Amino acid sequence: MNVYESIMNGLSEALSYENGGETLLVERIEIDKYSVLRDYFGHSEFRNGQEELIDNILNGRDVLGIMPTGAGKSICYQVPAVLFEGVTIVISPLISLMKDQVSALVSSGVGAACINSTLTREEYNDTIERALAGEYKLIYVAPERIDTAEMNRIASSLNISMVTIDEAHCVSHWGQDFRPSYLHIPEFIEKLPKRPVVSAFTATATDTVKEDMIRLLDLNDPFSLTTGFDRPNLYFSVIKSSDKYENLRRLLDGYENKSGIVYCISRKNVEEICRKLNADGYSATRYHAGLSDTERAANQDDFIFDRKQIMVATNAFGMGIDKSDVSFVIHYNMPKNIESYYQEAGRAGRDGSPAQCVLLYSPQDVRINSFMIDKSFEENSELSDEDKRIVLERDKQRLKEMTFYSTTAGCLREFMLRYFGEKPPSYCGNCSCCVTGFEEADITVDAQKIVSCVFRIKQKGRYFGKSMVVDILRGSTNAKLISMGFNELTTYGIMKDVPAKIIRSEMDHLIAEGYLNTGDGDYPVVELSAMSAKILKEKIPVSMKLPKERTVKEKKAEGNSTVPAADEQLLAELKKLRRKLADEAKVPAYIVFSDAALRDMCRIKPVNKAEFLTVSGVGRQKADKYTEDFCGLISSYKKKTADK
Repeated sequence: MNVYESIMNGLSEALSYENGGETLLVERIEIDKYSVLRDYFGHSEFRNGQEELIDNILNGRDVLGIMPTGAGKSICYQVPAVLFEGVTIVISPLISLMKDQVSALVSSGVGAACINSTLTREEYNDTIERALAGEYKLIYVAPERIDTAEMNRIASSLNISMVTIDEAHCVSHWGQDFRPSYLHIPEFIEKLPKRPVVSAFTATATDTVKEDMIRLLDLNDPFSLTTGFDRPNLYFSVIKSSDKYENLRRLLDGYENKSGIVYCISRKNVEEICRKLNADGYSATRYHAGLSDTERAANQDDFIFDRKQIMVATNAFGMGIDKSDVSFVIHYNMPKNIESYYQEAGRAGRDGSPAQCVLLYSPQDVRINSFMIDKSFEENSELSDEDKRIVLERDKQRLKEMTFYSTTAGCLREFMLRYFGEKPPSYCGNCSCCVTGFEEADITVDAQKIVSCVFRIKQKGRYFGKSMVVDILRGSTNAKLISMGFNELTTYGIMKDVPAKIIRSEMDHLIAEGYLNTGDGDYPVVELSAMSAKILKEKIPVSMKLPKERTVKEKKAEGNSTVPAADEQLLAELKKLRRKLADEAKVPAYIVFSDAALRDMCRIKPVNKAEFLTVSGVGRQKADKYTEDFCGLISSYKKKTADK
């Protein structure tokens, strides 16, 4: 038994061991979940839900944790992995996450490795041999590799204490990222000499997906915990605009040298936006499934290592990216469901720093997403016709909910959290609707005009989309409208003085509240609903929240009020030092320390190891490695500023 094993087993007596013929005494070190959290990960307390999940794992119970991106899922299985005598196998489809987490664990003093397709044959063999020699506490493996001969050797030779399944929603047909390889995980666990604790984690899951995860992964009476989905450090915003690129440029100019992601709906969009940004002098790279593996890996590294500021990508990028200093995520196009949007937007501010999540919305996004949903089911041969029908219906409903989010005048955070089953307040103070401010407006008369127009169109045996309804109400003279005789309707031109965007917003509100319906398809039409009569016959009052007009200066001041004050000069010097140390170690800067840790250094201004250990994110391993560099810089800074 080596010293590390003795410590891990918590022996109560002093230990002796041989070191070059000399017998040394080692004092017993007490190790528990709190000391692991502090000494290895540099945190003084657990986040919401982490301790409950860890306690159940340590008590030998299977767990299912549903926690939003950035809530600290990895701590929930990494802390028990350090405490368990044996090895933890982490099954993840995310190669980038594997690399990042292994780098972070090794940097913190925990033995870890990953087994995936990026390893050379030599690296692969070396990793397997070191794993068999017991050098690792955690081994990350792709689901496609769990049934290889090498993994079978590891499974049969080592004491596997826990199997952790990351992105567990991938096992479900009803999840947004179904992967057939996940269905083989229970077979892998069943082949182990003894059944380990099984822990499963995901960021978002409906009740159906949750039931699938428990059943298909064969979790044994799991302790299940869904933490709150709220991420208070994220500012959510929706911008409705016909000129998206100009809005994108305006946003990027406000982010200066910060790191961020721009998500696009298609490869074509990615290519076009990335080309334009580079031509306009921005530091951008691209990522989509149409690129070669070599280029994708190189571009991803450029972004992770801060050689490029902006990643323009499809949703193929980011799943499992553990880059903690992403300051903004901009969706150039609306995603097809709220689950995907929240997961992608949640890649901002993972270290707890204030970050912005902006959606650039246009009605065309709805049509494109609807087309892509239809196309995906035409090409899917794994589902039966009945399953296709059910899933297609659910996907179209999810698209409607995403559209309602994009067009709501109410609190964006409240809308999202309510979608995930929470009951938040209707004002968060940190989204574009709340910061802009809104007030209740009576739209009863406008609602009657809009619903009446849809009714008059129906009387002619026709249905059309929102644009035609708006054109009729505003008295447009376009040829198509006139040729169909819609200029003779009693509702023609009755809202000619109302801006088109206001009519569209009011129509969106009526649809969201069920007073009107929209059909499916590439060009959804506006239809009457069972509640339409309440508007026309019962003449019920209708109101909606409309934004108050505010100046850009006021909005910017309010938007920045959540950013904590810090010594900007010291922070800049700490970042420069971090960059130098990261380059020397050939790791991303956030592996050395997160931005949140650097800001905590600015707050505490530690000048010795004891003070350095009080900084959030500084564990014993990092304190041993970096105290001299960072405390030395801070000491010099304090002397310089004291002299002024």
